[in-house]
Amino acid sequence: MASFLQNSSSVSAGRAAIDDLLSPYFLHHSDNPAISLVSQPLTGDNYASWSRATIIAMTVKNKLGFLDGSIAKPADTDLNLSSWIRNNNVVIAWILNSVSKDISASILFADSAYEIWNDLREQFQQSNGPRIFQLRRELINLRQDQQSVAVYFTKLKSLWVELSNFRPSCTCGQCTFGGVKNLAAFSHHEYVLTFLLGLNESFTQIRGQLLLLNPLPPINKVFWLVSQEECQRTLSSQSDANTSLSNNLAFAVKGRSSGHDFGFPTRGAQRERPFCTKCQINGHTIDTCHKIHGYPLVISPNLSQSLSTWQLILQQSTPLSIMWSTMTVQQHLKMAFFPIIEPSTIQTTNEDVCYALIKFCSHWFLHNDR
Repeated sequence: MASFLQNSSSVSAGRAAIDDLLSPYFLHHSDNPAISLVSQPLTGDNYASWSRATIIAMTVKNKLGFLDGSIAKPADTDLNLSSWIRNNNVVIAWILNSVSKDISASILFADSAYEIWNDLREQFQQSNGPRIFQLRRELINLRQDQQSVAVYFTKLKSLWVELSNFRPSCTCGQCTFGGVKNLAAFSHHEYVLTFLLGLNESFTQIRGQLLLLNPLPPINKVFWLVSQEECQRTLSSQSDANTSLSNNLAFAVKGRSSGHDFGFPTRGAQRERPFCTKCQINGHTIDTCHKIHGYPLVISPNLSQSLSTWQLILQQSTPLSIMWSTMTVQQHLKMAFFPIIEPSTIQTTNEDVCYALIKFCSHWFLHNDR
């Protein structure tokens, strides 16, 4: 009877551990083995950032003890053994989902999450030298260039924080001589100097003012001050652009009111007609005067003689059978020659002759326009 009561109490304790929300053995319905807890899978060279993200995720899930070994495997007679195996397998599945396929093949047959965690740490954390070298080289070559201050600072901070994880630090909490504090102050001093060093030369003035401060402000304060300077310059440049646009518009309005538009005559200004000093008439200049340079074919100053020549050409031309439905060459000829030439003659006139007639009309009216 006593043994039965003891077994019942043990079962009740094990059930209480599974149902307790604060127990590491508790599994929420969303804690399925198919999810991935980190955004970037482990590829080998990103172990520092991956391990940090994995630790944060496991802490939120209350399963960090399965990684660091603080929750050891219970004895075979322990009622929590089945719960431990189930939680251990869920953590293993989460790790497999957060590493690359090549790496997952090497850890697939491990028995515990603690064993996998140690294996990955020994495999990838030992090769810190190349990664540290790469981070330091990126920090040295990092410059603002065309980036904004916010984008430049974000890149610098990500590199600096990752590099800081490789630096040794004291975690005992028993140092009383101020060595840890001085080391942290020196690291912060380098952080600020690295940020100021990568800024563009346009920030020389505010950089000099910050370097005169002793001690240097916190890095976030320095970033805020530089960002305010950048915002002030942006507002000033916009104000200068608006002022320049206003001046240009005022100049344009002034030019229009004076009768000119940036050196060109306005729309209402009349164009001066050409004048021939030989004929003393408008419409052409002395450089194109036919009285000096000669008349073209079938064009003469005598209208009756020219019209007689055109009547002969019209009689010898090949008729056309095309009917003109729009304002075409024949209609222009009817309007120009209707008082002189019979419209039926123009209706059947060859098209080439029609164009020649138009040319004749334009030349004749040009020389007789007074």
